[in-house]
Amino acid sequence: MTRPTDTAPTTVAAEAAGRHRAANAAGDARPAKGDLLTVDDVHVRFHTRNGVVHAVEGVSLTLREGEVLAVVGESGSGKTVFTRRVMGLISGSRETDVEGTVTFDGITLSDLDAKGLAGVWGKEIALVLQDPMTSLNPVKRIGAQITETLVLHHKLSKQDANARAVELLRSVGLSEPERRVRQYPHELSGGMRQRVTIAIALSCSPRLLLADEPTTALDVTVQAQILDLLGDLQSRLGMAMLLVTHDLRVVRSRSDRIAVMYAGRIVETAPTKDLFDAPRMPYTEALMNAVPPITGPNHVRLAVIPGRPPNLLSPPSGCRFSPRCPYAQDRCLTEEPPLRPASELPGGGIEGHSYRCWYPVGTPENAEARRRNVERGETAAGTPVTGEMVPA
Repeated sequence: MTRPTDTAPTTVAAEAAGRHRAANAAGDARPAKGDLLTVDDVHVRFHTRNGVVHAVEGVSLTLREGEVLAVVGESGSGKTVFTRRVMGLISGSRETDVEGTVTFDGITLSDLDAKGLAGVWGKEIALVLQDPMTSLNPVKRIGAQITETLVLHHKLSKQDANARAVELLRSVGLSEPERRVRQYPHELSGGMRQRVTIAIALSCSPRLLLADEPTTALDVTVQAQILDLLGDLQSRLGMAMLLVTHDLRVVRSRSDRIAVMYAGRIVETAPTKDLFDAPRMPYTEALMNAVPPITGPNHVRLAVIPGRPPNLLSPPSGCRFSPRCPYAQDRCLTEEPPLRPASELPGGGIEGHSYRCWYPVGTPENAEARRRNVERGETAAGTPVTGEMVPA
């Protein structure tokens, strides 16, 4: 498979960059680093036979022009539901309750109907899904799936749309694009199919790209190629990107800020470097410790987070991470901590770093909670701990 190169931007990328520069010069766009996306107190609840699933609870985020924001958390933390709510793919119904507002460049997306959203999808906001085999139509040729969006939003002729489809496939690093447009999805490998979905997403040069676990089910080498491709295209086009993943290694060098989700809530958010240098939420620390080290002895036992994410039909009282947290105290089981700025901690913190914990990592309170749990051999929630405070 051909890797994307570092040559000059393609015509598609150049046109998009030119469009944004012209808009800024004319005063028709926000400043380069203005807020492009604002998510305010978003809730999503699903009514099921067994009860109400609290999938997303009170999430608020902002994303600036040209910024890469990573949303990180285990499977079941609410990342995908949150992303689809931002996109407008989840709306209120008899089975689904939604609250909060999603605003894109001054437009309240959460107030738009299906017709209004159709005018935004593809043209202004695009989505890359986890599984390219299910997100592509198996009975339509690749070229037809790319040209559909081009014809809808740009009113191109069939001939011009086909030419643009070939150019798009070439821009995402696919070899023999003239042949690929005539093929069906099953004729391509997983990595090639994901490149096609990226080409479709970028076909109308959107200002915001939502990438929901874009490397799921791909081998490690192809994962790196896809992530490098997304980073390269994001930089060339100057678009903002919301990158959803469960792997902190993926976002360390590919994001400007990180928001950590757990059990439907944001539990920590910070500039990427600050989050890795000084995590405050024990869940963030646990995710980092669970990543296999690059250096060191082989065949060492990896750190794991005990237990499982909570059942969102009946989330635990207090801090939702308390049943699994090695520092949990009695207060954690009854009082839910608010999202607080790290700048209020002794020694201060970087602006924009917030956390949700009564005993934040790196503080005297955390050290005291550690000492108590080591002495009694378990946390207040009954989770066993060893002398090194690694959950048993």
